Amino acid sequence: MRPAPPFTLAGIRRGFLMAQPLAPGIIVYALVFGVLAAEAKLSTLEAVLMSAGIYSGSAQIAALQSWSGAAHIAPVVAAIIMMNARYILYGAALRPWMGELSPAQTWPSLFFLGDANWAMSLKEEAAGNDDAGFVLGSGLAMFIPWCLGTLAGHLGGRLIGDPAALGLDFMLVAFCAAMALAMWKGRSDLLPAIVAAAVAIGLGLVLSGGWVIVAAGLASAAVGYALHVDRA
Repeated sequence: MRPAPPFTLAGIRRGFLMAQPLAPGIIVYALVFGVLAAEAKLSTLEAVLMSAGIYSGSAQIAALQSWSGAAHIAPVVAAIIMMNARYILYGAALRPWMGELSPAQTWPSLFFLGDANWAMSLKEEAAGNDDAGFVLGSGLAMFIPWCLGTLAGHLGGRLIGDPAALGLDFMLVAFCAAMALAMWKGRSDLLPAIVAAAVAIGLGLVLSGGWVIVAAGLASAAVGYALHVDRA
């Protein structure tokens, strides 16, 4: 069994400082979410609590685009779960490094985990710097500007007017496209992408946005799994 790695204040501080270059982009993204949340009639408190509790830009914007009232909360919740399902894999990738830490160290680190600091943390550990406090510190460096940017965006949203006029409603599509390009591994990813697009276009004519996201995600995941089983 691998011994527990160090988890120190120095590691937390190192992670926090090394993740600072991420802060400007996170603030811009959070500002956009705050504006969209204001347009969706969420209060300032609701928008900030959403950012603090869900803490996933793609899932939050997908939820806003799927929102149509309390009677239709199911597709919103399903869309959030689908968009955040990748964190299951993120946590599994960190298990060999952080598996022996105490819950008091592990749970906050995983709560503040984001796409960028997850990648930074794996690179840090691969380089031989095994202080797991880096994960928590780098996560906090992303979480704080995300919540502050949401607050600023919501308060300033009334001054902007219609977000669609500035193209801000395109943020979710742009973010997902950027993630897809970053994760693209070759031709084997083409069929799941085509299936997801076909399902989304077909069901978009008859279902709400939340269910379209869920159905497209499940369909592409099923195809990806089938292809993986066939290769195995």
